Amino acid sequence: MSNEHAIVMSGIRPTGFLHLGNYFGAMRNYVKLQDQYTCFFMVADLHALTTHPDTKELKNNVHRVLAENIACGIDPDKAALYCQSHVRETSELYLYLNMLAYLGELEKTTTFKEKARMQPDNVNAGLLTYPVLQTADIILHRATWVPVGKDQEQHLEMARNFVNRFNHRYGEVFPAPMAYNFGEDLVKVPSLDGTGKMSKSENQLATLYLADSDDLIRKKVMKAKTDGGPTSPNSLKPDYIENIFQLMRLVSSMDVIHHYELAFNDCTIRYGDMKKQLAEDMVRFIAPIRGKAESIRTNETYLKEIMEKGADKARESAAATMKLVREAMGLQY
Repeated sequence: MSNEHAIVMSGIRPTGFLHLGNYFGAMRNYVKLQDQYTCFFMVADLHALTTHPDTKELKNNVHRVLAENIACGIDPDKAALYCQSHVRETSELYLYLNMLAYLGELEKTTTFKEKARMQPDNVNAGLLTYPVLQTADIILHRATWVPVGKDQEQHLEMARNFVNRFNHRYGEVFPAPMAYNFGEDLVKVPSLDGTGKMSKSENQLATLYLADSDDLIRKKVMKAKTDGGPTSPNSLKPDYIENIFQLMRLVSSMDVIHHYELAFNDCTIRYGDMKKQLAEDMVRFIAPIRGKAESIRTNETYLKEIMEKGADKARESAAATMKLVREAMGLQY
């Protein structure tokens, strides 16, 4: 992955609030990527329409997700940070790719089946062709790397199929996009209730959002599951206690972590004190991001500039690709 000319593309859905898991799982890595590669980070407002046809809140959501991403370190001068709907070429490429996508394979995708089950009265064509639009987003910039979670790997596999079909039918235009794997850098942030990882929708009291107030952060951390403490020296930590240590490793200083590790090993640990410490360290970590995101979110002029700057970069890349596409398909007459 050392090719400095590599192009990275990633989409961000404008639904829900960013949380600690998004920060350590994705945002922190995106910030590294923008220093190494040409990066396109896209707010997927068109994708949102497949499940949220009511657009009243869309503008607010787009502004919030842009503000939170910039507050986490995405630099609009380094990466192209833009809105999907601002790049009209996306829709043109999406249309051409739909001619290469078959009903059978689209109906089989896991996300389609799940979403169709969740909204049986709104199984729209956009929902069915979601992977086609996703492919258009990626290959519009002839991207080579796509940072994806496990749940999106099937879509990326489909994107490669569409690319191969296009190249086979019309000539080599697109590179096959590959999953960018962060390896060791991929941190799974545990949920506060001792089950699974933090998530946008599961249990909101067990998830720390970057927009949470100081008091709410304290309240959530203090509710984290603990027990009466270890009964014999150097015992094994139960999962939910390991989770608290894991969260501490993300935000606390080395000596604080060391202090509680020793206290656990010699059975003197007091979980109430540990959670108070973790709560304050979380507040110290999240508060500046929240403050920065809030001041960006309320500055509409700045956000407009950011979106225009990002869209200009994205459109320049998209126009060059579409010129090649139209030539390859013989649509120049």
